[in-house]
Amino acid sequence: MIKIIKVLFISLLAAASCFAQRGFVKVNGTHFIINGAPYRYIGANYWYGGLLATNGEKGKERLKTELDFLKKNGVTNLRVMVGAEGLTTYPYRTPSEKALQPEPGKFDENIMAGLDYLLNELSKRNMKAVLHFTNTWEWSGGLGQYLKWNGYGEQPYPKYEGYSWDKLQQYISQFYTCETCKDQLDTYIKYVLSRTNSINGKKYTDDDAIMAWEIINEPRPMAKAAIPAFGQWIQRVAALVKSIDKNHLLTTGSEGDIASDYDMSVYKKIHDDKNIDYLTIHIWPKNWSWFKDTAINASFKTIISNAGDYAARHLKVAQKLNKPLVIEEFGLPRDLQSFSIGATTLNRDRFYNFIFNTVMKNPDIAGCNFWAFGGIARPIPGQIFWKDGDEFMGDPGGEEQGLNSVFDSDNSTWELIKSYAGKVK
Repeated sequence: MIKIIKVLFISLLAAASCFAQRGFVKVNGTHFIINGAPYRYIGANYWYGGLLATNGEKGKERLKTELDFLKKNGVTNLRVMVGAEGLTTYPYRTPSEKALQPEPGKFDENIMAGLDYLLNELSKRNMKAVLHFTNTWEWSGGLGQYLKWNGYGEQPYPKYEGYSWDKLQQYISQFYTCETCKDQLDTYIKYVLSRTNSINGKKYTDDDAIMAWEIINEPRPMAKAAIPAFGQWIQRVAALVKSIDKNHLLTTGSEGDIASDYDMSVYKKIHDDKNIDYLTIHIWPKNWSWFKDTAINASFKTIISNAGDYAARHLKVAQKLNKPLVIEEFGLPRDLQSFSIGATTLNRDRFYNFIFNTVMKNPDIAGCNFWAFGGIARPIPGQIFWKDGDEFMGDPGGEEQGLNSVFDSDNSTWELIKSYAGKVK
């Protein structure tokens, strides 16, 4: 009898825990809450999640398989792209036939139906999505697409002759003073926020499978002269989203002060806005040249030291603003920067362990999302970049396939993720 009562009690606790995680995520100072209970998480980036169901029954089955796998391993918070913009012949990006907005103000119902399917499946599993509207970078169209639509010419592409970082910065910085560009992006955001899910009939604004909206993936002013207009644009979009959706949280999608050449005042100002509910940072040792070539192991102490300092100084800003902080992107290549599924992940696991431990030790860091879940997809041997018809994985089209993806077969990484996902809750 005692054993039966104990089992029943444990079952009731589990049910109560499950129930407590339903509802809208809210902010209470530097913490997230649901129905008054704390909400913290170890999550993943799953940028292509909304596209899988657009690939027919095979894509839907893959999506369900991967969501079940994530849930089993304690990952219930996913950061996902709403949709791509524009038609292109540039091969290193999301394919044009998967663009949500192929032309200004025209939207592909099939792509939105894919996002409907994802959100419905998340709801079934009591999982949450953070949805980012657009992108600073070309791999999903992003800001450069709006400039192209409005007569600014083709943006400099990283893998084309004549590209330079300075040229790209100059080009993208023009977005913040292009009124038509901004109006077109507003139209896109209004379209998404007015959506009713075609599967379950829920209005997006009423769907608690959505944790938060995110203005843009990795916003950057791109030029010092553009900082005032950049800040005004963030404020404009934040006010627009909150005027339509009162239920969901809103954040920026920022990498941190690296996005403004380490001018922390820019980062602080955009997150001090009353309509921005929490702060974000990204941590990219490879992209930020914390190690050279394949010397991950030799530079590991520097990687850890820099990552710790970066998180700590942004956490101070979050605490001063009395808002939560999320480390919503962080990643590291496989050992020796191999793209092979068979390569070891010793240093990646050590890096993940450090980030997860940083979250555990700092309650004001409300969550984190590793980059990125590659699921059951696999890199194609001898092929470096994505090509049309390939399976989507965590590495977008412009990045080496297998570079930062965590696949379902990376057992040591999943043991780590599952362990911390249990602890943080």
